[in-house]
Amino acid sequence: MSCYCSVRVQEQDFDLSTEVADLRSHTAEVGAIASFVGVVRDTNLASDIQAMELEHYPGMTEKSIQDIIDQACERWQIYGVTVIHRIGKLNPTDQIVLVAVSSMHRGDAFSACEFIMDYLKVNAPFWKKEHTPEGARWVDARCSDDSAAERWALK
Repeated sequence: MSCYCSVRVQEQDFDLSTEVADLRSHTAEVGAIASFVGVVRDTNLASDIQAMELEHYPGMTEKSIQDIIDQACERWQIYGVTVIHRIGKLNPTDQIVLVAVSSMHRGDAFSACEFIMDYLKVNAPFWKKEHTPEGARWVDARCSDDSAAERWALK
């Protein structure tokens, strides 16, 4: 089964309903779409977050995301994947990331969506800087993210 995919790293926001409609349009066999939308929080580590800046390594980032989508397409019976990750300066409540997966059945869609998101949290080449009243700070990886990725045998 071939797997449609769309990978975008961009500054502009995205519309969930438009992206889901696009995933549905590639085959009438779609019976499930699972999606995850990450949003900028207004607090982290007991500090108010005024803004977040996201940077990436162009070319390497898209290839890295494509590689994990390819793995998801091998592990589950999925029809399509859309990953959009925003970069630049974002404010609390702004959308950061979308992972959407289409499949015939919900189990494959849920698992593949979670697998891709877990990978993005630990291995995708993005760097996040939070701006707080105390100053700017880079966001470190979390042990909980590493644990989530370990169950998929991701390195």
